[in-house]
Amino acid sequence: MAELLIELFMEEIPARMQARAAEDFRKLVTDKLAAAGLVFEGAEAHSTPRRLALVVRGLPTRQADVREEKKGPRVGSPEQALQGFLRGAGLTDIGQAEVRDTGKGEFYFAVIEKKGQETITVLPALIDSAMRELPWPKSMRWGANSLNWVRPLHGILALFDGQVVPGSLTLGVQEPAPEQSDGNVCLAGEPTRTAIAYGDTTRGHRFLAPDAVQVAGFDDYKAKLFAANVVLDREERKRLILEAAERLAAGEGLVLKSDPGLLDEVAGLVEWPVAYVGRIDDRFMDVPAEVLTTSMRTHQRYFALETKKGALAPRFIVIANRPTVDGGKAVVAGNERVLRARLSDAKFFWDLDRATPLEDQRAKLADIKFHDKLGTVLERVDRIERLAAEIAGALNLDAATVDKVRTAARLCKSDLVTGVVGEFPEVQGILGGYIAKAQGLPAEVADAIADHYKPQGPSDRVPTDPVAICVAVAEKIDTLVGFFGIDEKPTGSRDPFALRRAALGVIRLVVENGLRVKLGKAFAAALRALDAQETPSYHLHFAYHAKHREERGPRTGEAVLESEIIPEVSRDLQDFFADRLKVALKEQGVRHDLIDAVFALGGQDDLVLLLKRVEALAGFVTSEDGANLLVAYRRAANILRIEEKKDGRSYGQQKADPMLLAQGQPEEQALFGALNDAAAELEPLLAAEDFTGAMRLLSGLRAPVDAFFDKVTVNVDDADLRANRLRLLSTIRDTLNSVADFSRIEG
Repeated sequence: MAELLIELFMEEIPARMQARAAEDFRKLVTDKLAAAGLVFEGAEAHSTPRRLALVVRGLPTRQADVREEKKGPRVGSPEQALQGFLRGAGLTDIGQAEVRDTGKGEFYFAVIEKKGQETITVLPALIDSAMRELPWPKSMRWGANSLNWVRPLHGILALFDGQVVPGSLTLGVQEPAPEQSDGNVCLAGEPTRTAIAYGDTTRGHRFLAPDAVQVAGFDDYKAKLFAANVVLDREERKRLILEAAERLAAGEGLVLKSDPGLLDEVAGLVEWPVAYVGRIDDRFMDVPAEVLTTSMRTHQRYFALETKKGALAPRFIVIANRPTVDGGKAVVAGNERVLRARLSDAKFFWDLDRATPLEDQRAKLADIKFHDKLGTVLERVDRIERLAAEIAGALNLDAATVDKVRTAARLCKSDLVTGVVGEFPEVQGILGGYIAKAQGLPAEVADAIADHYKPQGPSDRVPTDPVAICVAVAEKIDTLVGFFGIDEKPTGSRDPFALRRAALGVIRLVVENGLRVKLGKAFAAALRALDAQETPSYHLHFAYHAKHREERGPRTGEAVLESEIIPEVSRDLQDFFADRLKVALKEQGVRHDLIDAVFALGGQDDLVLLLKRVEALAGFVTSEDGANLLVAYRRAANILRIEEKKDGRSYGQQKADPMLLAQGQPEEQALFGALNDAAAELEPLLAAEDFTGAMRLLSGLRAPVDAFFDKVTVNVDDADLRANRLRLLSTIRDTLNSVADFSRIEG
């Protein structure tokens, strides 16, 4: 078995593209090897700022011989069919084919034996096609070359079993310059091909070891690169960066602020990482920490340091691509100088923004369009304020807290027009909270402004203060209702307005805080707020998309809103939330069919109550009594479905007749009594939200239901008795379905 080593050496690849390009190249090459019948043991891809490398281990030195059989026409077929068969099989004479009796007659068979080629002869074309098919997000051409590549390509190392793979990559063909001859224009000479030949050399660090390095295999390649100041393994570079940064931080008595995304990016910027610590001028430390860290991270790729109490420290870590003779003094001084210029702008805007009342900034939101059909950001803020107040009322918050909710909602988007957010969009919301505190607004209001976008992902913190909760829920529901209302719903592959994230945010806010909020009412309130605003295109949209396309003006009537729009949008949103809830609970091991079974009851828009039902149902169906009762339910439901279809009627319209039961068997009488008792006890349990107790009560039906199916025949000759027993089965179905739709439960 042999080893294949390929390195593509080039100018600096953008950091964000490196890991994906290495993996794409690995997949392209290995897929082509497999298609060529070359089975391998393993493949490993690497990337640095200047190279993609791939090693494939355990390759055979030649392809296996292949024997193929191709069935042809029946013996005695027309000449035209025979000739077509010969051409397809690569034969020249029908005598070269075998005649076999298949049991359905005699047929010609061609036996084709293909000798496997030496692997090294297969590789040149394979590597060439893999390189040309490598997908770059952005690419370029350089010089007179026609090849599109991410950056100018300088060299290709290709070794198989220690030998250079014979081949090259053609970059382009340059036509000769025209010449004048006797008044005529003609071309002088032949076209010139520019190409990079495959070789066995690479180069080390651009500055520390720029000379060519000859290698014999992957282990030699990796070791010689390290000796030439290149750490090939990306994860190893990340480890070295992290260890060096943490060591410097500890030396300052500080802690490195965790930033996995920045670490991954910086590992794509250096081949020989060296860490240095720099200082932030004290005059910038009154600027919000998030603004400082955003400026350092986004513009300069610096790591922030914190005190052991979690406060931002006036220090940063910069990762250079090489050590310097002065121990990094010039590097640190240069980076501090650049950072001062960056932070001077941030401080200027911060001082200006905190001196401007948020209420004054709010008025400028009228000049920002949120969406053509949903009005301006100012109109959106008005809707959020109205909806947040309604949510606060539903949560029975006191008047003083409701006032704070209104204030926070009213000002939550004011920082969008500030200078700091204009420079650093990542701190929107957060900056508004800082300004609110600086301007003396209540702490709950400032925190709610800072947190109203939260949670923005599964690992993001969920606000717990009532003021922040109300504003955050209202902001997300306004987004969802607005875009669903104008029919901008997510599709399988598109969610441009991040509606899935908004729905998951609402679910986490409601569930983790135990909020007893009816989502249907919140959706309706949000739609009424939209209908009340002055943006005409929104009303026109509803006018043209209402079910009954009557002639209406730009203002849809209240009856249309209440009878058509609110029910339709609310229904779509509740279905959307059901799907998102399944996603949110999947990692917790909650079965999606149980969520379906509860949602199928209808009106299940209280998520806390819904999850209590699901939890109780999960415990029930996994118990022995519950599992057996579920089997009995399915049996009853199947009999009913078949018989109702055959009879053309429903047996759930009336209860079983006790007089007819008295003529029957004791088991059906016992079941009738057990069902009546269960129904009487079930209603108060459900009203008290004691779903565990309700499931325990249903478990008690197992014995009479089992006895009924063991002893009683439903389809008897007596039509009245048969109908009565079918009504009894319907009662079983309806009793269980009062807790959840058991027909939705799988297994």
